[in-house]
Amino acid sequence: MEIRKICVLGAGIMGHGIAQVCAQAGYEVNLRDIKDELVEAGIARIKKFLSGSVERQKMTQAEADAVLARIKGTTDLDKATRDADLVIEAIVEDIDIKKQVFREIDKICPTETIFASNTSAQSITEMAMATKRPEKFIGMHWFNPPQLMQGIEVVVHDRLSEDTVKTITELCHKLGKVPGICRDSTGFIVNRLLQIWYNEGLNMYDEGIAEPQDIDTAYREGCGFRMGPFELRDMVGLDTGLAITMTHYREYMRDQFKPPRCLVMKVRAGELGRKTGRGFYNYEAKS
Repeated sequence: MEIRKICVLGAGIMGHGIAQVCAQAGYEVNLRDIKDELVEAGIARIKKFLSGSVERQKMTQAEADAVLARIKGTTDLDKATRDADLVIEAIVEDIDIKKQVFREIDKICPTETIFASNTSAQSITEMAMATKRPEKFIGMHWFNPPQLMQGIEVVVHDRLSEDTVKTITELCHKLGKVPGICRDSTGFIVNRLLQIWYNEGLNMYDEGIAEPQDIDTAYREGCGFRMGPFELRDMVGLDTGLAITMTHYREYMRDQFKPPRCLVMKVRAGELGRKTGRGFYNYEAKS
């Protein structure tokens, strides 16, 4: 199947970046979210990233303008998905909400439209079976930020067709990404490994061994990581991080996946990281 038009559901941290990457590769993109302000915020992030690329001479202003021209923002689910060849879902990390959205667009989209979920940990099989097209439902897990990170986990399940796998892996290459195929399993490859890494960092803070900034510094300087566990959790969102952690814990029931207390308490306090101005770090003080 040839992909011509792509719809990205969710204009947040991941969705806006996925939309930008697709548009930079020449695809027409509909970027949809539930509120106008969320769509506008996603477009603004794309503009900011492209402006930085122009300033660093990574692209010309004409190229940046062409990318923006290929992205159409909307809150209309029908308009966003009706003529899409591929729908990439990047909404809240709640499987019940995801399944409901896929049920809705299953009624709207042509039968040949491929559905992909960017979920970090939820079951691709369960979401696929909520639709009438499990053979065209695939996991497409991007990494943050999508504009810079090269890997995409392509998650397969028993009802998936080989044609769909081929179409999506070819698309990854056209987007300049490197696909890695894995079978459906909570956390897939990377997040299952990272979950233990996150938790041990946060557990050390709970145990009074070190402060977040010292743990993050040790990871960055000692291991060559771009961010430590607290910085990365704050960037992704602590509520999202807790949801993913709980999914792993329910699935595997092992102590190393149990949510650290500091993460639970931050979420209860509404301190969710960068998006609220305060998480493990205070971003309000920097603004």
